Amino acid sequence: MASSRDKDAGIRLDEWSPRLLKSRLYQRILVDIIIGALAPGEQLDENLLARRYGGGLAGIREALARLALEGLVVRRARVGTSVAPLDLMGAREAFEARCLIEVHCAGLAAQHASDAEIAAIRATLDDGEAAIQDNDQAALAAMDEAFHVAVATASHNRALAKMVVTLHHQTARYWLFAMRGPSSHKETSSDDGVAALNEHRGLADAIASRDVTRARAEMLKVLGDFPAEMKRTLEGR
Repeated sequence: MASSRDKDAGIRLDEWSPRLLKSRLYQRILVDIIIGALAPGEQLDENLLARRYGGGLAGIREALARLALEGLVVRRARVGTSVAPLDLMGAREAFEARCLIEVHCAGLAAQHASDAEIAAIRATLDDGEAAIQDNDQAALAAMDEAFHVAVATASHNRALAKMVVTLHHQTARYWLFAMRGPSSHKETSSDDGVAALNEHRGLADAIASRDVTRARAEMLKVLGDFPAEMKRTLEGR
């Protein structure tokens, strides 16, 4: 029998119950914020969003409220709602939180992951090379999130897994923003993407071999020196 997580992950576009529709609105706005289709600082008009995403105002407001809780949009009285800005402090804070939580998750996953969970971690990387070659940023973001969520799920700690999802949403858009920086071009991004994919595979191998110390170290490699990359990107614009 499919779990509730499996059911939610398998939402079809023809399933129009209010709960699923609101979830789909949230996901679509979230993705557009992450990939920059809704730019940092952009003012978000609820009526325009309703027309753009095909939902009612109630669903749009609920999605924006959820995104505000995650720190992805800013809501101000008499001013309205806007996409949260990108700044070095935000990048550093989210990165430090991810280091604390995800390194611990990697160690727990090496201890507790089932064979099926290890297979699920590896499966998230299957489409990585195609996404890199196509420079498909939305696909790259989705792949990276799926990988980190799979590792967190394999930790068998649901509270940590929920934190990982929220933190990944916050940092994914910083990562994609850095990839679009002034020094970036398709060849460089492709080379960097292949190296990053290999680091992800190294983490999957460490978890599969039940090596807690190595898994924690490999997660640090995967996370990299994100604030420094972001600083270079912002200073180059």
